[in-house]
Amino acid sequence: MNYFTKEEKIRFQHIDYAGIVFYPRFLEMLNALVEDWFEEALERPFQQMHETHGIPTVDLKIQFKNPARLGETLIKHLWVKELRNSSILCGFRFENAQQKTVLEGEVTLVNVKIAEDRHSISSEAFNETMKSKIELYLL
Repeated sequence: MNYFTKEEKIRFQHIDYAGIVFYPRFLEMLNALVEDWFEEALERPFQQMHETHGIPTVDLKIQFKNPARLGETLIKHLWVKELRNSSILCGFRFENAQQKTVLEGEVTLVNVKIAEDRHSISSEAFNETMKSKIELYLL
């Protein structure tokens, strides 16, 4: 299995009054991981894709296992659990430096085409080139 992995340092902007990561910041970190995966591994950067297409999250399951604190570095992993016609079910896990799971879950992303007037979207099948790139991360 091939994981897509990135590191992220916990900064002051991520924490709450208790000194731990405020849970919505984890969702922003997950979105950044997906965006980096599309750009770096799938060669489909968001700034180009979003001219005519998108990859919205349609389902998200997450479990918080351990807190993350200011100054720590998280190792973020993403992989594909299921590749469908126009969607991807991905697994993800964030770990701390001691390899303890901070959070884990699943996210479903759908490949969509955006109408020229930007008022409607519809799902669209992945092309064969994209499928072959995604399959490299399939469990």
